[in-house]
Amino acid sequence: MIKRIILSFSLILSAQAFAQQGTASPYSYYGIGDLGYNGTNEYKAMGGTSVYSDSLHLNLLNPAAISKLQATTFTVGSTSKFYNFKSDNSNDNIKRQTIDYFVVGLPISKKSGVIFGLQPYSSVGYKIEREQMNELNQKEFNQLEGTGGINRVFLGTGYEINKNFQVGIQASYFFGNTDNTNTIALLDAGDGFGLLTSTNEKRRIDYKGYEIRAALQYEGKYKGYDWKANLTYSPETKLTADNVTNLRIINVNGGIVDSKEIFNGSTKLTKPQELAIGAGIGKDLKWFVSGQFTYIENSKLASSWSTAQYAGYEDTKRYAVGGFYIPKYNSFTSYFDRVVYRAGFRYENTGLVLKNESINDYAFSLGAGFPLFGRSLSNVNIGLEYGNKGTKNSGLVKENYFNLSIGLSLNDFWFLKRKFD
Repeated sequence: MIKRIILSFSLILSAQAFAQQGTASPYSYYGIGDLGYNGTNEYKAMGGTSVYSDSLHLNLLNPAAISKLQATTFTVGSTSKFYNFKSDNSNDNIKRQTIDYFVVGLPISKKSGVIFGLQPYSSVGYKIEREQMNELNQKEFNQLEGTGGINRVFLGTGYEINKNFQVGIQASYFFGNTDNTNTIALLDAGDGFGLLTSTNEKRRIDYKGYEIRAALQYEGKYKGYDWKANLTYSPETKLTADNVTNLRIINVNGGIVDSKEIFNGSTKLTKPQELAIGAGIGKDLKWFVSGQFTYIENSKLASSWSTAQYAGYEDTKRYAVGGFYIPKYNSFTSYFDRVVYRAGFRYENTGLVLKNESINDYAFSLGAGFPLFGRSLSNVNIGLEYGNKGTKNSGLVKENYFNLSIGLSLNDFWFLKRKFD
């Protein structure tokens, strides 16, 4: 049964993962777009920390944790995103629905495992409209619109050196494209009349590249408590961006009067190095709490196409805390005693700086993991996240968001050797 479910979700995801518009944020105009969370919904509900590991849940951010995998696991996640954008003169509400990941994990031995999967990495989904007077005192209408994003397909493995130390490595390949369109219409040429045509510049950017992530994990016991710590590191790599611009003149009926395509060449973009350090304490199958610090050298970022002069980048520092609590994991009398309750908090400067204002992002999260199929190991994970991003200072936009995430984790033992045939 689990094999059929995996196949069904594979077909659904492969059809939708490349077509979805994963964000509505105006800040996705910059760089390669709005970077998504690259873990599963279970870990997102714990503030995005990736310190905890067990034999059933897939930890996509810490490849050393793959060594703990004991069951064949299939997981898929989806998020409904609700945005509220506030500026000095507007207030807008927008909704988005995205598929977050599709991953399969396989135990190779008692000391090693492997995972492979597909998920969106960044998303572009802005639409900005404004009327303004140009340098000739003419009234213009300007529309900026962007769609698309970058996806990643990945393969990772982990190995347990001994009962205290595990190591892991994960390789990712990035691919995808974005379309950025700038439309300008002259509403009033200064004589009370506008032009019957508008100019339209559409730039398509095709991305490709790779990433390597290595991890070291420690597990031990002290005075009856379980201690865990990990370190993950991704070195700096390059993304290749192929730029093609289509210049068009469009009439009032939407017809193309004239067009010209220009190949702008290939650009090498820096994907900066990333270092994460985390530690936590808990009781096995009862509770766990952890903290994590992540440093990303985003000051080396640059946009793959023309960006406003007032935009820049700085290094990102992300702080996260989170954990879970299980009342009684093996309860026979109460279903809700076996539910995993999660909570977390994170704060970061995203690395983007506009008009000398750092674009910060923080969020609170809650979640729960509900066992499926009686006393099976499979579970449904629901998470809630509320946060805000940006600021209204200097004429910018403050972004409040609420995310409802649902993840399905199916677990089965495929490779157990039978005692009886």
